[in-house]
Amino acid sequence: MARAGKRKNVRKASRAKGRAGKVTAKAAAKSVPATGPVTLDEARALAQAKQPKLAMRAVRKTAAPPASPAAVGAEREKLKKEQRDERAQRIREYKATMEIMKRRGARSPRPKSTKARDGEPTAKDGGSFEPLQIFAEGDSWFDYPVPFFGGGIIPRLEDRLGVPILNLAKAGDEVRYMLGVEERAVLTENLSNGSPAGDPWDVLLFSGGGNDIVDNPMALWVKDWNPALPPAALIHKARFDAALALVRAGYEDVIELRNELSPTTQLVFHGYDFAIPDGRGICGFGPWLKPTFELRKFPTRAAMEAVVKAMLQQFAAMLDSLAGPTVTFVNGQGTLVPQPSSWHNELHPARRGFERFADIFHVRLKALFPDRVA
Repeated sequence: MARAGKRKNVRKASRAKGRAGKVTAKAAAKSVPATGPVTLDEARALAQAKQPKLAMRAVRKTAAPPASPAAVGAEREKLKKEQRDERAQRIREYKATMEIMKRRGARSPRPKSTKARDGEPTAKDGGSFEPLQIFAEGDSWFDYPVPFFGGGIIPRLEDRLGVPILNLAKAGDEVRYMLGVEERAVLTENLSNGSPAGDPWDVLLFSGGGNDIVDNPMALWVKDWNPALPPAALIHKARFDAALALVRAGYEDVIELRNELSPTTQLVFHGYDFAIPDGRGICGFGPWLKPTFELRKFPTRAAMEAVVKAMLQQFAAMLDSLAGPTVTFVNGQGTLVPQPSSWHNELHPARRGFERFADIFHVRLKALFPDRVA
């Protein structure tokens, strides 16, 4: 009986405390002016007075039911459909825009600022020109999410060229997947059919390979730290060569497809700048570099950076060996100041970095098509 009475008294005290809380919330709400702006605390008081259980509902969670194989399969099909729909939308938008520009002619873009970037002269308005027809395939350097300072290289290059680019790149893509069955079919279709607005493509921009040589597999070709070895010797040569060979095979297939299906289309490849393994990811993805070096007991970031630089220099040399009259290699290595502020995370430049790379692409396309690029 004594214990029962004690429990009863505890319940009474709890109810009294709850009523006191409601009174406090109501009192606070009454002190808020009836009109005009409110502070965060005032807004919360009004919400709590109106809906006392609001906070409880906000933290209450409903357990998700166990996922069945059928449900997982349906979700994957939904995602694939969304990707196909987005690709179709990009094609429709490109076609509608380019048809107008081809019909009416294109005019040089007006510079957003009269100030030169990095001491270079600004572009000036010129006469009309025949618009280049360009499409892009690749990874996040081309398809960086737009909410992050306006995307990657492609939207910035569009601004400089004054023409649309059909961007079929997809963040996170690896070369082995871009040249796999499904995405190879998309690339083959676009090279075979040419621009949706008519005529063959003038340029195919291709960005890939970075995702193939980083992240978890990188631990296979980075050796344990040894202060007696130079950076290049800390890379397991046979294994890294095998990874690069797979990437090279993908690029060779791009060249072969172009030669067969659209021989007048200029190919433009590019190299990645020297990334900094500082452990920064984005939106739950990454980091892609630092975990391997921690696993391999590297003592400093400088030691990590030296190995990353050696790897990317070998990657660039591989791409440069593929260059020729109809294959252009844009080597932007050394463009960014080697410090974390130059990078948004371990793999992607910050805003100004993407701007710099867009400038480099612009210059190279101007050299290839002097009468059609402002």
